[in-house]
Amino acid sequence: MRKRIAILGSTGSIGRQVLDVVDQFPERLEVVALTARSDAEQLLAQARRYRPTFVALTDPPPGAPERWDGGPIHRGADALVDAARLPAVDLVIVGVVGTAGLPPALAALAAGKAVALATKEALVVGGHLMTAAAARSGAPILPIDSEHSAIFQCLQGSRREEVERIILTASGGPFVDTPASQLAELTAEAALRHPTWRMGPKITIDSATLMNKGLEVIEARWLFGVSPDRIEVVIHRQSIVHSLVEFQDGSVLAQLGWPDMRLPIQYALFYPERVQNRLPRLDLVRAGPLTFEAPDVERFPALKLAYQAARQGGSLPAVLSAANEAAVELFLAGKIRFTDIPARVERAMERHTVIPSPDFETILAVDAWARRSVQEID
Repeated sequence: MRKRIAILGSTGSIGRQVLDVVDQFPERLEVVALTARSDAEQLLAQARRYRPTFVALTDPPPGAPERWDGGPIHRGADALVDAARLPAVDLVIVGVVGTAGLPPALAALAAGKAVALATKEALVVGGHLMTAAAARSGAPILPIDSEHSAIFQCLQGSRREEVERIILTASGGPFVDTPASQLAELTAEAALRHPTWRMGPKITIDSATLMNKGLEVIEARWLFGVSPDRIEVVIHRQSIVHSLVEFQDGSVLAQLGWPDMRLPIQYALFYPERVQNRLPRLDLVRAGPLTFEAPDVERFPALKLAYQAARQGGSLPAVLSAANEAAVELFLAGKIRFTDIPARVERAMERHTVIPSPDFETILAVDAWARRSVQEID
C-alpha cells in the first residue's frame, strides 16, 4: 500500500525536493494534495503530473485559474488546513514559509496524522501548542531539516533522559569570514549565494545572519525536550556533519552525509524504515578535513537574540520569528541594510511585553504586531 501524502508548499524548494523523492518511489508514495502560495503555473504543472485530488493556491495572483482538468483549485489560507485534514492523507509535509505553517500542522496533528515539518516557524512560535497536540493524538512530528533529522536519527534507540547535549552544526553562511566593518554594505544578491545548500530566499538570508540556526535552537528545544542551555551551535563549513548528540556517558553520535535535502526528506517519508536509494554516497577522503569553530555572536547577533527568546519563552519567540521575517522582506526589497535585520528584530523584542503560554489567537496577534513594529522602526 502506498503512503498518501499532502505537500503544503509544493512549489518551494522543499516541496520540489519532496516530489523528487516521490519520483524515485512512485510505487511507495502517492500525492493526494498539493498547495502553493501564488505560483499557479508551476502548481498546475505539478497537478497535471501527479494528479492529486486536492489542489490549492493560498494567495492566487490576478488571473489565476479557478479550475484545472482534475477539479477545482481551492483558494485562501484555510485551504492549507483543509488539505491537512483530508481523510485520504497519511502524512502532511509542512513546507510553507513562516507562521502560516502552524494552523495546518495543528490541524493535521489533531486529526492524528503524522507531520513532516520543514518550516521552523511553526515550532518556534507554537511549540507548546504543537507538542501538546501531538501528545493528545499520538501523531508524530518528524523533522525534515537536515540538522534536526540528524539529531532525530542519532536518538533512535536511546532514551531522552540520557541526552547531555545537542550540538547543531551551521555552515556559517556566505559571510562567515566577512569583517564586521563590511557587513552593513552587503547586498541581497551576495547573501543569496549560499556556499553549500540550495534553499529558498528567506531561509538563505536567515543562514547568512545565523538567525536560521537560532530558530533551529528553539525548534530543537521543542522537538527533543531539552533546555536551550543544553543546545550548542558550532560552525562546520563543510556541511558534512549535520548535527551531533552527546550522551551522559560522554559518547557523541553524529549523522554525516553530503549536503542533500532529499536524504532527510526520504527519512521522514519512510520513517522508521530506511529505504535503498540512488543518492550519492559519502566519501570521507574526498570530503577532506572536517572543521568546527565557535560562532561569532557579536558579528552575527541574531543567534544571541534567538537564545534570549528561547530562554524567556512565552510569546517572545513569536516576536523574534515574525520580526525577522518582516525584516528579511525589507532587506530583499532593498529597503534596509543587512545589519538592520537583527537590529530591527532586537528593537521589536525590546518593545514587547512577554505573554506566558499564548494561545493560537494570541500568537497571531503578536505576529501581526511584530511585523508592524519592524515596519515602523526608523
